[in-house]
Amino acid sequence: MVAATTVRAVNDMTARWVRETVGERGTVLTAAGVWPLLALLAGPSAGPAREELAEALGTDAEHAVREGCELLAALDAADGVHAAAALWARRTLALHPEWLERLPLDLHGELTADPAADQEAMDAWARRHTDGLIEQMPVQVTPDMLLVLASALLVRTTWVQPFLEYPARVAEGPWAGRELSVLSRSGPEVEQVAVHDTPAGPLTAVRVAGDNGLDVHLLLGGPQTPGGEVLRHGVAALDGAYPTASGAELAEGAGPGLTVTTVPSYDGVPCFDLTATRFTVDGEHDLLKHAALFGLTTASDTSRGHFPGISEQPLAVSAARQTATATFGALGFRAAAVTVMPVAAGSVPPPPPYRAQQISARYDRPFGFLAVHRASGLVLVAGWVAEP
Repeated sequence: MVAATTVRAVNDMTARWVRETVGERGTVLTAAGVWPLLALLAGPSAGPAREELAEALGTDAEHAVREGCELLAALDAADGVHAAAALWARRTLALHPEWLERLPLDLHGELTADPAADQEAMDAWARRHTDGLIEQMPVQVTPDMLLVLASALLVRTTWVQPFLEYPARVAEGPWAGRELSVLSRSGPEVEQVAVHDTPAGPLTAVRVAGDNGLDVHLLLGGPQTPGGEVLRHGVAALDGAYPTASGAELAEGAGPGLTVTTVPSYDGVPCFDLTATRFTVDGEHDLLKHAALFGLTTASDTSRGHFPGISEQPLAVSAARQTATATFGALGFRAAAVTVMPVAAGSVPPPPPYRAQQISARYDRPFGFLAVHRASGLVLVAGWVAEP
């Protein structure tokens, strides 16, 4: 189980990241893939870099390596999740064993004099640990790289209740006139839908349950609400940050994309209809473009060294990138990411005797999603669907 303090720290990084980077274009990202690497670097860092990394992580640098190792182990132990870390280093780079021996490495490889061969080895590692969803590392190996630290994260679940899939044309909104692959299902689980009263306005959230303890939360804000705000408030809502109404508490007009009515019924049981769009989104992220967010401002200054706990040789982060992908389909959800930090690197029935609540939610314009570990509330993947 992931420690509650770590869950809060990773989710906080997710919220800050989506607010700063998610715009009109679709994307997907995972702070759960970044946080452990930053933690493994924070422990052996020194000076301003150590302070900045600790602040970005939301934890004490003294305990960061242990917490990063614990997070990777907890992720890999969770049903439907696979996490791995790897390190490649020059043979001539003397690494402090006190740091190296603590790392939860799936692979400790060597950077050779052949960048092409090294690249193929790293790409093969990325493919192996993401079931081929990520085909290559998000960085190119260069001769000046001394050390490369990487993580891979794979998330998979199958829906408890599958969807029907069919083509349909959107009648209004930014996707009007476009034919989509629509996913639809109905059932009595009205508590799956909630409306959060956020500072950016009402936010509709539908929890789509997986069969292995993973859920995907679909998030819909107002038509003018930026994607970064939708996702940021969606993350905060997981921790109960806002007043929330759900299920039978909902009324017509309660939230974006919702229709709430009372209809004739044979059993009086409420019904929830969900219509969403099948999607695949990809993301490519240069973390150094948002260096302050990740505590890498000083650590990426290559004019001097910042990691005396790794090696006597001065080291600085030369790049930090993530490649991610996510697919939401009729039967389930799959997502993967690789993060790299190189260190330079019948008959007519009688009329129904009852009336029952019917809630319908439609996701037929841009919306956000969060893949969440149900027991801990840890956000594994966050993304924005801008195009159907």
